[in-house]
This record gives sequence, structure tokens and C-alpha cells, in this order.
Amino acid sequence: MTLPFRDINVHVATDSYTFTSPSSPNAPALVIDRPTGDVRLSEASYFPNKRVSRVSSIAGILGIIRLGLDKYAIIITKAQPMGRLKGHMVYKVISTDFLPMRERQIRDPDEDQFLSLLKTHIMTGPMYFSYSLDLTNSFQRQASMDNSSPLWMRSDDRFFWNKFVSTDLIDFRKMGSRSQPGQQPSADPYILPIIWGTLEIRPTKFRNTPLTIVLVTRKSRYRAGTRYFTRGIDEDGRASNYNETEQVVILNDTGSGLGGYAGSNDMQSGKYRASEGKEMQILSYVQTRGSVPVYWAEINSLKYTPKLQVRGIETALAGAKKHFDEQIRIYGDNYLVNLVNQSGREKRMKEAYEQVVKMLVSTPSDKVQGDTVTDEKFHVIEPSSSKQEFDRLHYVYFDFHHETKGMQMHRAMLLVEQLKEALIAQQYFRAVDMPANGGLETRNFQTSVVRTNCMDSLDRTNVVQSMLARWTLDRMFTDIGLLQRGETFSAVDPDFEFLFRNLWADNADTVSKGYAGTGAMKTDITRLGNRTKAGMFQDGRIAVTRYLLNNFRDGPRQDAFDLFLGAYEPATANIGSALIFADRRPILIQSIPYVLAFSLFFVFLALFRRRLPDSTVWTMRIFILFWLVVAAWCFNFILKNGMLYVNWPKLNPRPWATEGYQEAISKVRKDKLIGPFVARHERGLSTARYLNAEEGKKRIE
Repeated sequence: MTLPFRDINVHVATDSYTFTSPSSPNAPALVIDRPTGDVRLSEASYFPNKRVSRVSSIAGILGIIRLGLDKYAIIITKAQPMGRLKGHMVYKVISTDFLPMRERQIRDPDEDQFLSLLKTHIMTGPMYFSYSLDLTNSFQRQASMDNSSPLWMRSDDRFFWNKFVSTDLIDFRKMGSRSQPGQQPSADPYILPIIWGTLEIRPTKFRNTPLTIVLVTRKSRYRAGTRYFTRGIDEDGRASNYNETEQVVILNDTGSGLGGYAGSNDMQSGKYRASEGKEMQILSYVQTRGSVPVYWAEINSLKYTPKLQVRGIETALAGAKKHFDEQIRIYGDNYLVNLVNQSGREKRMKEAYEQVVKMLVSTPSDKVQGDTVTDEKFHVIEPSSSKQEFDRLHYVYFDFHHETKGMQMHRAMLLVEQLKEALIAQQYFRAVDMPANGGLETRNFQTSVVRTNCMDSLDRTNVVQSMLARWTLDRMFTDIGLLQRGETFSAVDPDFEFLFRNLWADNADTVSKGYAGTGAMKTDITRLGNRTKAGMFQDGRIAVTRYLLNNFRDGPRQDAFDLFLGAYEPATANIGSALIFADRRPILIQSIPYVLAFSLFFVFLALFRRRLPDSTVWTMRIFILFWLVVAAWCFNFILKNGMLYVNWPKLNPRPWATEGYQEAISKVRKDKLIGPFVARHERGLSTARYLNAEEGKKRIE
């Protein structure tokens, strides 16, 4: 079994970057030639003869990325130990660095902006890795894998976050180079899989029984992005904001401490106290979340509630088939829990989802259950028979907001009761670690999965997932004898209950920050078990923050995701010679927010400035009235033409954004006051924007 090197030195020279492992002096060195960026292997004795200007110790190689003008090797300069999982140390990426292939003498604005996007929005994200444990796969998938293959080859392609930037290394490993043709297995230790999401490892006790509880959320690298710029699925069946969450309990995990690298008994495997001989039990439960699997979008226009656009259901059917084909192949039966509202604007999403399910299953059977609160508390769509693959889909609608209205959050448990038979049948994964056999000996499989969604697949989804995890954890503890039948861990161990609540609330915040830019709403329910006025006040603050971020900050964040994950490649994009990030709106359109700010400044200046004794009042009133009128006109113009002031992604413009922008510009040109002036600046829209828009249409939805 080939594992990534735990210690790497990078030797910086004018003609290359050479990576070596001090603990494996006989292993070939990885060399990245400058300025070409070509990858090759070299004998370890080769690099000391070079003129090395600097030697640094790093935690790993994140990958190699090609931007507009140059290639960069991305290295992990600092990693923080997060704890031991099944005896293996897990790390969080704390800091990274970009090693350029060329020394630039002249600064390029676009290249600097590319680097800034990656450093600001990606490299600061929650990224985790292990040198000896596959974090991309659930324990159930790991149990059926060949552990003799290199770690990166075993990784789940969906959650191998740095897969795109590792392409150069992987291609060299598979095919070699001109000077070194053929497979290069010696490159395996330099390829390090990373996940993005949540990883919490908490050694604790329950009723005086030592155990480790772990929560892992893996974010898919496909269609990753921001809240309003990445919705629904694409033609390949990739769902937006798709995450797999695994709750793990480990018994007899003797290596759960934070012992340092030097204290490891097995430096090659990375395991700690791996040979103490106790039977280590692993219990795991997996859930998924993802956007409603149809073609839909919410179009920002500075309004608090964006315009909802749902395209034809038939056009999305092929993508939905691919999505659920993969879901069923990996997880078995899928219980599709939909939490959107049954009325208002969200009603269209509910109906669209139900239409897709009915078109997929062979003989759909509807069951609607109502009560005094709502006419449609549950809406279940089940196949009447099992004739084909998609008859393993089971749709369950639950009107979360209506049922929990008036701070009655306990009513959300009605959904768990509705799913009880399915939860009992699906089981959970249970295995015993068998170091002598080199893997896990499975005692029980999880046979299905609950896929939960709301509009954002964030706040309501977080609450429901934590409830399902709680129910399953009670069942696990009962099965292994830590609880009696009918007992719950919340009733018998308040300290463990506190730990559980905060684990899931922290997970909710992490997933939400990655998609919406803020922490999650409704975390008071997860942390405290009920709705509080303080929690409602916090949700109000989060809502305002999300509005500002989603309209004015998410464009660059989406660009950063597209750049790092390969949805946009600067070296191959047809963008013309113009600056990519330049603001191409007419100057007059750009200036209106500044005019609004100056108008308000003059109004406040006139109101709070001390008036001279002999000055007349009416002139000041006219002055204030004039600037108030100017401010009101500017504010009204911005609101009416909000599409022109949203901070859109510039690398992959969304089709609806391009269409909306053109409509807004056309409307402004017809304005009697400023229309003639805007028309004169038509050249400011340059052909580069249209070329970029066409490129974007090819790459998204």
C-alpha cells in the first residue's frame, strides 16, 4: 500500500522545484521544471548538485494550476492536527503558498486577480486530509475496497476536492512524460487527496464508556458554488450544494488522542498504538443533501426575494435520471425528503420535484395526509411495484414551516415518525477493525439513504438531518448495550447531549458558510432543542447579511470556485485581449451609486452643520430638498434596474444573468433622462463580454 509522504522538503532553484521526503531518502524526487511546469521524477542524489536558493518543509502538495500567464504549484505550508480517526491522524489545512514557474517582472491585473480569488475564497476554506486514511469515502465504501492501491486511486471522485489541480500529477502518474514514458508509480506518494467540509473528532465518554464520535461532511466538487449562482442540476446529473454527511461512533479507539508524529508506533502507516489488540468497533450512518434535481434558478435583482425561474421538467429528466442512477448505485434505495413550502413561491419547486419523481418511477402511488395545521402535512410518492431501477425512489414531502409554525419545533419529529419503518429497514453500517486482515470486517450494512433538501438545502435540512442522526444514534447505543429499550441518550447523559447538539450545529454553520456565506439559521433548535427569541433575532441578522453577500460579494466567490475546480480555465478560455475583470457597464450606470452616496452626504452635512446666525433658512431647505430629490431618484433607479448592480460572476456568466443584463440596459436606454447618455457608451459593453457569455453558456446548465 503506497501512502502519501508525511514529510516533504521543497528545494527552490531557478530552473526547478524539487520535492523530496527526508524519511524516505531512497525514494525518487518529484521535479517540476521551470518555467515549463513539466513534471518528472529524479533520483534522490540529483538535486544536491543544483543551486538551491531555499529549502522549506511542507505538509503536502495541493496541486498545480495554470492561470492566464503562468503555472503555479500549490503547497500546504501548515497543517493543524485535528485528532485521530481509527488510529490515523487527520489534519486541517491552515496555510498554503503558490510557487510560480516564472518570475514576473511586470504585474498583470487579471493574473493578480486570479491569485487573489484563490487565496481569499478557496485557500481559507475548511479543507482536511490524512496521510493514511481515505477521508473521501464513507466507512462502508472503504470496507469493500482494495486497500493495496494508492490512497488517491481509492478516493471518491465526487469528494476529491483538489482533483482538478492534481491533474498534472495524476496524468504524469498514469502516462509519464516525453522523457519518462509509461506509468510512474513512484509519483503516488506526492498525490494527496483533500476534502472540503466538516470534520469533527471528539473523544468522549457515554455512561463511563470511552468512545469517539465523529462527524464528517464532504462537499462535492461538482457544481460547487454560491447560493444564487448555483442551483438545481446540470445535464450530467450533478446537483448543486451536494454534501454527504457521515456520523461515526468508534468504540475502543485507543489512538484517539492528539499524540504527535514522533509518538507514532507505525510511522509508515500513520497509525497510533495500532497493535494494542483491542477489538475496535465502527458504527456509521450516512445521509445526503442536494438541490432540487430540476433545472431552476433564482435571479438576483437587489430584491430581497429573487425571481424564481423553473425550466421545463421534461428537459431536466435526463439529468435527473443520471443523478438518481448514481445515487441508487452508491447508496441503494433513496428516501427523498422535500421540505420546501407547499404555498407561495416555493410551491413551484415542490410540484416540479414531484413531477420528476412521478416520471421516473414506473407506477407512482400518491398518499396525502393532512391535519388541522395544513391540508398537506405529508405527501408520499411510492412505486406500486418494483419493476425497474428508479422504483427504489421514495418521495416524502413534509411542510416544515407550516408544521413548526409558532415555535413548535417538536412537531418536526413527526417526520421521523413518518420515516420510522424506512429507518429501521435501512439499518446502519457496523464493522470491526481487523488490522491483521488489513481492513474492516463488516457486521451490518446501511442499505438505503435519506436525501434531504429545502430551497437552499441548508437551514431546514440541517435541523432534519440532526434529528435523523439523533434517532439513529439512540438505536446504535441500544444495539450495543449502552441504552435500554426506550431510553434516549439525551435523557441519560446531558453532557453527551450537549456535545451532540454542538457537533451538528457547527456542521450546519460550516455547510452554510460554504454556500450562502454566513452561518446557518435555526441553529438554536440544534444547539438548544427549541426555538428562542434570541435565535430568531440571530436569524434576522443572518438574513440581512446573506442578502448583502449574495447580491454584492458572491460573484468573486463563485469565480473562485469555478477557477479552482476547473469549471473555468484561463489558459483555454476565449476572452479576447480585454481585461476579464474590468467593469464594462457604461460610466453613467457605474456612477449612480456614488451620486447617491454624495447626495446623502450633503443632506447630513446640511442637517448637522451649525448654521450662522445671519443665514437664511429657506436657502438651506432648498439645498436639502434638492439633494434629497437626487438621492431618491438614484435610489429608485438602482432598485428598478437591480440587475445592473448585482456583483455577477465574471468567468462563467450565467445565461439568465446575461439575458437580464441586456434587458436592463435596453430599458435604461429608453429612459428619457439618461437614455441618450447611456446609448453613447455602448462600446463599453465590448465584444469580450459577449464572447465570455457564450463561453459561459457552454459550461453551465
